[in-house]
Amino acid sequence: MTPADQLAPDQWRRLGVSIYLPTALSFVGFSAVTPLLALTAHDLGATTAQAAFIVALVSVGGLVGALPAGMVAGRFGERKALVGSLVVDAACMLLAALATQLWVLGAAVFTLGVSGAVLMIARQSFLTVFVPFRYRARALSTLGGVFRIGTFLGPLAGAAIVSVYDMRAAYWLAIATALGAAAISALLPDLPATPASASAPLGMGTVLRQHARTFLTIGLGAAALMLVRASRDSLLPLWAAQIGLDAAQTSLIFAASSAVDLTLFYVGGSIMDRLGRRAVAVPSMVIMGTCFGLLPVASTIVGLGAVAVSLGLGNGISSGVVMTLGSDASPANGRHHFLAGWRLTTGLGQALGPLAIAAITAVAPLAWACVTVGVLGWVGGAWLWFWGSPQRLRSVADRVASP
Repeated sequence: MTPADQLAPDQWRRLGVSIYLPTALSFVGFSAVTPLLALTAHDLGATTAQAAFIVALVSVGGLVGALPAGMVAGRFGERKALVGSLVVDAACMLLAALATQLWVLGAAVFTLGVSGAVLMIARQSFLTVFVPFRYRARALSTLGGVFRIGTFLGPLAGAAIVSVYDMRAAYWLAIATALGAAAISALLPDLPATPASASAPLGMGTVLRQHARTFLTIGLGAAALMLVRASRDSLLPLWAAQIGLDAAQTSLIFAASSAVDLTLFYVGGSIMDRLGRRAVAVPSMVIMGTCFGLLPVASTIVGLGAVAVSLGLGNGISSGVVMTLGSDASPANGRHHFLAGWRLTTGLGQALGPLAIAAITAVAPLAWACVTVGVLGWVGGAWLWFWGSPQRLRSVADRVASP
């Protein structure tokens, strides 16, 4: 028998096969299609603004679908939710591949965002219960790392298949990877029975009300982390253009940042399991906040490259920290509903990053946007230090669990 706080080697292997492998597969396919959504919309007659809106529908679907996703995962369980959502993903990719009208493509993309929310909540919920607490951060950081690997490899696979066939061929790749991931996810092991499973399930509204304080404290800090992370994709290319770098140089800088990002996910998880969540959450916010604050003084490709690599360091070590904080704060009864609220809270933070940058640059120089995000990084780091202590997380959970 394996002690309750240990995970046997065969259990790690089952996680690798039933969680991490299908996640990587599905993200490779999804990421192969993502850069082509705007081009597909253009082929269907969309204007530039309409094509941008089609791309944004993935994020919109994820936010709109966050709370329903929690209800789906709670109603059907993790395994059925994962398999069903991956089949829906394949159907959406098929619909997009065959679309001849813009609204059909938009509907498929929006539904992809909704099913993606179900996938995220089901995976996070499963790892929260299945993996002992002492390994939780490593398990969730590895999941975050798998997302990054899929996002990195997907566009490369898409470029290769499009160069041989045509643009719609990438959608067929995504269909194959989604169905393959669904078949593998059917091997997901059963979760152990818990006392909470015998309790009367709580409704979504009840769970959200009970944990409103958690969402407004540690959840707000996690949303700030997501905001700062999302700002990298907007501010780096904008500043590269401001100092006169071309597309090839900008891509090289992004590649260097992503390479550092990809190598650190397990390191961050290991630190969290050994030293606590704040040991990663706070330094990552301070590092990224400092980098954004220094961005206005980066006037050469070398200077911008150094900032980008440092951002990759801050983002890389924080892989999985948002999911881990959410899992730590989640209750046994109503976990799916709580994680849905957590995803909505942090997703709003992620969406606000690019919107805030657009709003600031509409009335002020780009440097102001950089400094603003930098300040938010430092303030968010201080907020996470205060609210992210194990004692506060535990006290909130105990207070809600008490009659």
